[in-house]
Amino acid sequence: MLDEDDAQEVLEDADGDGDVAMDSDEDGDNEEIFLQNDSVAYSDAHKDSVFAIAQHPVHPNLVATGGSEGDADDAPGKGYVIDTSASASRPVLPPSYDSNPGPKQNTELKPIFAIDGHTDSINALSFTLPKGDFLVSGGLDGRLRVYSVAVPNSGVAQFKFVGESQETEEINWISPCPSTEYPNTIALGASDGSVWIYTIDTSDSSNPIQILQTYFLHTGPCTAGAWSPDGLLLATVSEDSSLHVFDVWGAASAKSLVTDNGQTVVSLTEADQRFFVGGGLFSVAVAPTGAFLAVGGAGGGVRIVGLPRLSAPATQSRGNAARRGAAAPADQAAQAGAILAAMDVQQDNIETLAFGPAPQQLLAAGSVDGSIVVFDPSRSFAVRKQIHGAHDGESVVKIDFVKSPSTPALAGWLLTSCGLDGVVRRWDLRGATASGDAAATSGLSKEWKGHRGGGEGGGVLGFVQGETGERVVTAGDDALVLVFEA
Repeated sequence: MLDEDDAQEVLEDADGDGDVAMDSDEDGDNEEIFLQNDSVAYSDAHKDSVFAIAQHPVHPNLVATGGSEGDADDAPGKGYVIDTSASASRPVLPPSYDSNPGPKQNTELKPIFAIDGHTDSINALSFTLPKGDFLVSGGLDGRLRVYSVAVPNSGVAQFKFVGESQETEEINWISPCPSTEYPNTIALGASDGSVWIYTIDTSDSSNPIQILQTYFLHTGPCTAGAWSPDGLLLATVSEDSSLHVFDVWGAASAKSLVTDNGQTVVSLTEADQRFFVGGGLFSVAVAPTGAFLAVGGAGGGVRIVGLPRLSAPATQSRGNAARRGAAAPADQAAQAGAILAAMDVQQDNIETLAFGPAPQQLLAAGSVDGSIVVFDPSRSFAVRKQIHGAHDGESVVKIDFVKSPSTPALAGWLLTSCGLDGVVRRWDLRGATASGDAAATSGLSKEWKGHRGGGEGGGVLGFVQGETGERVVTAGDDALVLVFEA
């Protein structure tokens, strides 16, 4: 307030109305906010965004999550392991049959183990294959930390720190090798473009985390990686728009199928204009047959590249392979690196790719423009379905096919997606409509809400759904982990 003596001029109230009260915002006073939570269980142990999530391959109730929150003031990375079996299932019958109708209380899932030791965000997590003997965490601090996993007959999982390795500045992704001949092996890609292959062997207490291979062919950050189904090849992509498929175990070299660099069976860069995707590559997926792969990048570009077949498919014996005319080494060399298709259907970066299981083996691509496009390899990768508003204009973060649905007729047709709108959706791709926005034409069969969506601090950053897809566990940018039931 001003003292009257300090005022230079005093204006009298000519109208004599005195002070006029300010208008009150009546609409704001009565504003209603509708919140919907479809989850059956939750974990709020995280204090900040959850960036990574992984599921045990043998015990799918064990789920690991990682984020940017920690105990120190600079908020280093931290993660947790939860047991989703503690969550109660919703009744199968409709609410009218429920003896206790009304809202149901969600089950709070307390962490059974804390993943710590990182000095920056945990943005990559994985259980090793085939049995999930180890849990591996990777962070933006470049640390790779390993924990042994034991599930005794009591059913209470036990975790023990094994060791750590720090060879890079930032780890972007971790992928476990699926080969039973090389168990407990993982690959990781780094922000400096390097690719590392590690195997974990606790029988050697002095060196339990062993470096098997290192590759330095990318000149930009390595953004994604994927193993072939037999675990013999590793495909990686980079922001420099390059693709390299590494002969990790020497199987291709034994058949004289490697390129001039002696390390890869396929190496494609921006120098090949047929392959080039300006702005970089951000996703890669290998077909279930191992015959080709897909890469996705800036501006909606998707490229299909042929691969050599180093092993017969699991459903085909060596005798059958010979009778059906399996490709000779010369034919395989010609197939490796061949650009089988080039698609530019979507309008923005392809952040996620997924191949469906047999018999359809469809390819789905999720874009920053909020769309999902499904391609049919049996029809020269023609567009089978295009869902324009899959996540209400927000980025599609992850897509994944349900591998073994409870209804066999749905095998290869069910696709789950999550986005920055905070919603998880499931799509039935059997419909004949190639394009559509409405649920009736898009094939939307289920959606789950509960996360905050849109803008800063909102969206679903990842999910796991096991083999059957009956339970979906999500990692939210709102620091929540939710369990949804199909």
